[in-house]
Amino acid sequence: MAPEARETTSSAASGAKINPSQPAETMPESTPQDSGTPLLETATASEEAASTSEEAASTSIESTEATTTLVKKEPAVEVVTLGAGCFWCIEAVLEQIEGINEVTSGYMGGTIKNPTYEQICTGLTGHAEVVQVTFDPQVIEFAAVLEHFWKLHDPTTLNRQGYDVGTQYRSAIFYHSPEQLAVAEKSKKAKDEKGVFPGPIVTEITKAETFYAAEDYHQDYYRNNKDARYCRMIINPKLKKLGLDE
Repeated sequence: MAPEARETTSSAASGAKINPSQPAETMPESTPQDSGTPLLETATASEEAASTSEEAASTSIESTEATTTLVKKEPAVEVVTLGAGCFWCIEAVLEQIEGINEVTSGYMGGTIKNPTYEQICTGLTGHAEVVQVTFDPQVIEFAAVLEHFWKLHDPTTLNRQGYDVGTQYRSAIFYHSPEQLAVAEKSKKAKDEKGVFPGPIVTEITKAETFYAAEDYHQDYYRNNKDARYCRMIINPKLKKLGLDE
């Protein structure tokens, strides 16, 4: 409150009267009463508003960070399914290739559901022994995966790889996207035109169907059975020829 207002209030309280004949210029000026919020309350409200603003800003930053975390993408991977004779051999080769994350032995391309290894071996189910390959295209492109595929078997022999004979041992590329189909056809055509192999390639290129994982004892077969006769006689020479670890 201004000094003049305090003096006027003090005079009124003590019963003093103001002379009405006193010149106007010497009469004390009255101070209009403050109709607003008291200064202390105003300051408190301002502080609360500032605090609320800071909290809102903090919440906004946290929300932005949360949103950033949610939209973060995992590295892309691709899947392709390949048949090239016995899946023990294919797996032993491809699992050593950089950029290939996972190789699972199994069956694809047949007429019955959930086939067993014994059923596959009859050659009557229509399935091929295959490996389902998961790879990182930023490390190894699909075309490069196929380069390893062509090298690890003979794609010119129909329904046969060495001593393994039957439709279950056929050479096959089961593509999982139109892009893979285009790359596979181009790769196959290029090999034939260059005469890379002694005869025409008979590899079938077919859209992927249901994949059935093989029994557990087939997975990582070479790693777990290096002393087995098949591994010593068939897989070891193949790995050596390709410059891979035995």
